[in-house]
Amino acid sequence: MSDQSYQSGLLPTGLIDALPPDAEQESAAAERALNLLALYGYQQVAPPLLEFEESFLTGAGEPLARETFRIMDPASQRMLVLRSDMTPQISRIAATRLSNVPRPLRLCYLGQVLRVSGGRPGAERQLRQAGAELIGSSRPEADAEIVLLAAAALKAIGVEDVTVDLNLPRMASSAAISAGLIDEATPALIDALDRKDVSEIARVAPDAAGLLGQLIDAGGRADEALGSIKRAKFDPISAERVERLETIVSLVRAEAPDLLMTIDFVEHRGFDYYSDVAFSLFSKGRLGELGRGGRYQAPVREGGDPAGEPAVGFSLFMSAAGQAAQRKAPPARIFLPFGFGMSVAREAIQAAGCVTISGLDPDSDPHEEAKRLECQGLWRDGAIDFFKEGYRS
Repeated sequence: MSDQSYQSGLLPTGLIDALPPDAEQESAAAERALNLLALYGYQQVAPPLLEFEESFLTGAGEPLARETFRIMDPASQRMLVLRSDMTPQISRIAATRLSNVPRPLRLCYLGQVLRVSGGRPGAERQLRQAGAELIGSSRPEADAEIVLLAAAALKAIGVEDVTVDLNLPRMASSAAISAGLIDEATPALIDALDRKDVSEIARVAPDAAGLLGQLIDAGGRADEALGSIKRAKFDPISAERVERLETIVSLVRAEAPDLLMTIDFVEHRGFDYYSDVAFSLFSKGRLGELGRGGRYQAPVREGGDPAGEPAVGFSLFMSAAGQAAQRKAPPARIFLPFGFGMSVAREAIQAAGCVTISGLDPDSDPHEEAKRLECQGLWRDGAIDFFKEGYRS
């Protein structure tokens, strides 16, 4: 391979070409997810890939600044951003274009996002997101609906053994501050909490080590974790957050008693714009998240509360979800010898659940050409002639 041909195949770090059959699997997974969301009244919107910097990096988008690419718009001479997440865009649409639509507002979406780092070294930087946002309700029932929908969407895609890992971003450090055990959540403490490093927590925040260690130890399966956390002494705000979490768990459990839920009381990596209960989605035997969601504050809509609108939503990472789904056997490829075109034979083959591959060379041997094109059979004498182990049956 020449240097030139090698260089032409290179892509920037974290970017990949989606090839068959993965690209088709990902698209099919997204379609099934959106179809399910539509059944629950979530209407699809499609925001643009580029936004003005000042409108995207405000509110829910502000914590995304370091993960967002910026470019100069030659037309307006203003800075634009390539979206790094779709939630800020959906909340912007809700606050502006759909400000007069009755609440709660249910919206869903599908699109590509591009991130500077992908969140960690070696991670994908371009992701296809499918998700839903429920805007205008602060009720725990709204949170429960989103958790249930996220799990149901993964099931519709074909993902089995879904786990929902619930958390309360920044509650651990906030509780320690409220109790007067620390003055602020230093980067060293946050890093130690992320790693659940009890010895490091004791070193950087000795007075808070007891409370924070208790929160780390309390994590686990939802029912057991909620039972363990009741032994901790919290300030009123933290206690209220735990109580709300317990209510959400009960609501989800009533609808989906077999759904596995866990709770992590100190996790907050990647949940920068979430203001209350948040969650990650996993599947047994699969490394990495399939999606995440939670509660946040949407922008102020015209005539609305100056504090903004309550909102809750989730995003699925379609590449990961598609790979985690159980894959169906691809349809058999049936070769149509040269000259058939858009014929009745094609319709009969497709009606049988197969796909057709048309021959374009009049001089080729149909059987050899079918094998070369990796077909499982060919159309012969008015019927499908399937191969077995590369030979005609």
